Amino acid sequence: MKRLLSTTVALAAILAVWYGAADTAPTSVASSRAPLPTRLQRTLDDFLRAHPTFPGVVMTVRAPGLTWTGAAGVADRASRQPLPTDATFRIASVGKTFTAAAILRLVEDGKLALDDRIAKQLSSSSVVLLRKGGYDVDAIRVRHLLTHTSGLYDFAEDKDYQAYVVSHPRHRWTRGEQVRFAMTHGRPVFEPGSSETYSDTGYVLLGEMLERVTGRGLAAAYRTLLPFDRLNLDETYLETLEPRPAHAKPRAHQYFGTVDTIGIDPSFDLYGGGGHVSTVDDLARFYRGLFGGRVFEKPATLRTMLGKASPQAPSELGMGIFYLPIGGETCWFHNGFWGINVVHCPRSGVTIASMVNQANGFIKPTIQLQATVHGLVERP
Repeated sequence: MKRLLSTTVALAAILAVWYGAADTAPTSVASSRAPLPTRLQRTLDDFLRAHPTFPGVVMTVRAPGLTWTGAAGVADRASRQPLPTDATFRIASVGKTFTAAAILRLVEDGKLALDDRIAKQLSSSSVVLLRKGGYDVDAIRVRHLLTHTSGLYDFAEDKDYQAYVVSHPRHRWTRGEQVRFAMTHGRPVFEPGSSETYSDTGYVLLGEMLERVTGRGLAAAYRTLLPFDRLNLDETYLETLEPRPAHAKPRAHQYFGTVDTIGIDPSFDLYGGGGHVSTVDDLARFYRGLFGGRVFEKPATLRTMLGKASPQAPSELGMGIFYLPIGGETCWFHNGFWGINVVHCPRSGVTIASMVNQANGFIKPTIQLQATVHGLVERP
């Protein structure tokens, strides 16, 4: 899922039309006089009926005076078990927000710098792989990995990679295999810092940095740098790299078209670009903690992470998070391949985290759903 600068512009146009329609349509959910929780549940039910390829949807909404979580549909097409509100699921690229925040905590602690050459912070084997792939590791900086401006070819977007993952679901990938795949299946996309293209390869390298700088495994590195306990992220964990919390429910089934991916080894997306399992409530708590000053020690760090709203140049992009306008408000979001989207709107204090357990075609409908919900909460 590549996100170019033009993607934000396109989403903004979608939301301008959708938000206005939801606000003015006389038969819309927004015009109902039912209690807000009832309208929110009705919105989920209507959404699922309108998108029959989505087995289920779960959503949490946090705002001043409001904490609501609802679900509709099923967790598993075969058993038809209802999707619970506390379902756990692979959050895919939403984990990049965790990775970026952890790297920025190292920056706060003086353990690395955003302008460090990546050659300084990576293992010699990774540096050799990158050089063989045609990359100038002295020109690529840590900030380029964070903002997707490194020019690194994205192994995860490669159709051959995706086909192999689906056809070899038990294969246990290593970080080195993924970097090598990127080097052998693509060339440098552009000069570092000159443009932007989404790259899981860059975030896999950031995961390696987290391990090397902290001297810990990746799961422990996240927990050392990020306040999981203080934010009550009790059901968030790095799959297979640490134990599943005892009280966390088994994962909901997540689909790629008709393919049930429940049994695919998580290593295909595990080492910095994804790999976390979580719930919508935990994701909302993390985003609210991030914007509420409970993750970073310095307010300036969050400003660095966010970049600029309506970025006009690669240097203005955010780190592990993207700008999105909703209802005339500047909001920030990230989505994940398996149907996950989290958005936080600082002015109104509205946070929405949702999951539809279908990877195909979820982005536009999900963002439209969240725009509708934002409107309901803003104008109760």
